[in-house]
Order: sequence, then structure tokens, then C-alpha cells
Amino acid sequence: MTRIAAVRGALPPNRYSQAEITDAFARICLSEGADRRLLDRLHAGARVESRHLALPLDQYAKLDGFGRANDVFVDSAVALGAEAIGAALEAAGLAPEDVDMILFTSVTGIAVPSVDARLAGRLGLRPDVKRVPVFGLGCVAGAAGIARLHDYLRGWPDHVAVLLSVELCSLTLQRGDPSPANMVAGALFGDGAAAVVACGDEREQETAGPAVVATRSRLYPGSGHVMGWDVGDTGFRVVLDVSVPDMVRAYLAGDVRGFLADHGLTARDVTAWVCHPGGPKVLEAVAETLQLPDGTLDVTWRSLAEVGNLSSSSVLHVLQDTLALRPPPGTPGMLIAMGPGFCSELVLLRW
Repeated sequence: MTRIAAVRGALPPNRYSQAEITDAFARICLSEGADRRLLDRLHAGARVESRHLALPLDQYAKLDGFGRANDVFVDSAVALGAEAIGAALEAAGLAPEDVDMILFTSVTGIAVPSVDARLAGRLGLRPDVKRVPVFGLGCVAGAAGIARLHDYLRGWPDHVAVLLSVELCSLTLQRGDPSPANMVAGALFGDGAAAVVACGDEREQETAGPAVVATRSRLYPGSGHVMGWDVGDTGFRVVLDVSVPDMVRAYLAGDVRGFLADHGLTARDVTAWVCHPGGPKVLEAVAETLQLPDGTLDVTWRSLAEVGNLSSSSVLHVLQDTLALRPPPGTPGMLIAMGPGFCSELVLLRW
């Protein structure tokens, strides 16, 4: 089995309260004198208290188009990615030259050469490192990235693989757009990065991290309209349909219970749930459909409050926070994320 040797998050230094961000959003996205009651209600209901942003708050009004925003994405992604990978490798007791494969994921900017290529020389990765840059998975990519590392390490059990997620959601904000979807995105999403270091089961490496037992992917038919981007001259315009919680209620419970049953388990056997903080309505739908006891998703709720929804990086921050609580060794854990497609990714862990 794959062993997760370390997980480390990284956040930009610019941290603001939700109230400060709400006021800035109103100035950037609403016309002068516009009624902001809906905006205030959506931001207050997001259950987010603070967020970290790639830029100081007063610089967002100065971004003059997609090209400039993407330039900031590339520079910031490289810096945050180097911080996250460096910290994760140090925690795992490994050096950059030990890395055999790196998977990079983001949905908030584009770069060619890709961010992983730009990091290779900066970090000291080997010239023969295998690179897999992934775009388009969105919020599900933190879980899917762990699953794809597991797939790789089953074929190369003596290797070390790294997952890097960098999401700078604030750079996709659409100026002058008062749509509900843009308001909701502006209320929920923050900026951050996370790195996971994983080792195959033949790699001689001392680590107390959890094992990846199995993974499962689910792509739901007829749901491509639920979540994603409309790409235009101003960059990435968010698509967030109100049916997302309904999709969770319709599909997630059956998928999770079936997945657990295939391994002789039930939801009651899981000692810690690592769930992507998609937003209050999504988390409520997860807890309801899986019939989770009160407090089960407290780590996820706390992450949402402290840093917001970091897209694919979020579930990895929740995983790091969960590991710090030391779930009972040898017991099952479940990692869940959902994203555009509409889809879900499930990872069965053994603590």
C-alpha cells in the first residue's frame, strides 16, 4: 500500500477578515450606489471568518485583465509551491533528489512551462523526475491527486511521489460582475497551496503516516452544468449551480457505503472523516446524507472558517489538521472531495 509520509500546507501572507473582503468585493464588483444586501447576506452566511489572498487587498482593483492576473498566478504559485513541497519533504525526512514523480494540479491559472517544471530547478529535483501537470479537476483534485499517486506507486512501489496543489482563487474574481455565482465565489474561496509526499510499500522509509488502502472515482451523468468555468476575455468566470447540495444528497451516500462495503466496513467503522469544505450547504448535505454524528466534520468546518475554500488544496489542509489530532492507529479513515464534472473522489485510508 501507498504510505503518506507528510502533508504540508502553505498560505500567502496577506490575511484579511471576511468583513474586509466583503467591503472590497462590493467596491470591485458592484456599481456605485448599488444595493449590497444580497452580497452582505451571502458573505455572512458563508461561515468564513478570514482568508489569505495572493495580493494585498487594495491591489485587486488594479488587475487590468486576465493576462495580468495570470502573471501573478505564475509567480505566486511557484513561490507557494516551493514552500509547501520543501516543508513536506523536510517533514518526511526526504530530499528533493529522492522524488521520482510530481503531480501538479490547479484550476485557477495556467502556465507553460508548467509550475512543476519551473519548480524543478529551484527545488533541486532530478532531471529525470516524471511530471504530471493536471488542469480542470477543480475542488476534487486534492483527493484525486492522492488517488493518482497511489496508482503510480502501485506500479513503482520503491518510488517517492509528490502531489502539489496551488489554488489562487482570488485572481479569478470577475470585476463588475454582480451575479449570484460571483458573489458566492467571492464569499467562499481563498488562496493557498498544499503538498503531499507519498512512498510506495517497497520504499525503505520510516513514517508514521496513514496508508492509502483503495480509491474510487465517480462521474455523474448529465451534471456538466453544475460547476466549472466559463472562459472568456476576462478569464475564468465561475459556474456554481444551486443544485450542488442536491447532487451530494442524490449520489454520495450510495457511493460511500458501497465503497466501504467492498472492504468489509460501514460508516460507523470510520474514525475520522476528511472532507473538502465546499461550503455550508454542501457540508450540511454531506453530514445529512451520510448520517454523520454531530462534530464529525468539525475539522472541516474549522478550516472553512479560518481560510475559506481553497479548491483542491482545501482537503489536503483538512488532512494535515486531522493527522495532527492522531486518529487511532490501524483504524479506517475516509477522504472525500467533489468537483466539476460533476464528480466525487473517495480515498480509503488506514491511520
